[in-house]
Amino acid sequence: MNLYRFEVTTQTDIIYVVIAAHDDEQAFRLVEVELEKHFLKIPDFIDISLHEKKPIRRGSGFIVYREPRR
Repeated sequence: MNLYRFEVTTQTDIIYVVIAAHDDEQAFRLVEVELEKHFLKIPDFIDISLHEKKPIRRGSGFIVYREPRR
């Protein structure tokens, strides 16, 4: 099983999504599932991009940070 970090780009925002899944295909499907669960109306997204993938083990994690817009 792997831990995935995705960025979902909308017209106005970047939404960070972290998913645990067995393979890449399942991970991309689960991103959409999590968006449906979190938002009352699913935002119109432009792109879903995979930014990191790591095997799940003790101490695995991601930093989710967005630099301020200039």
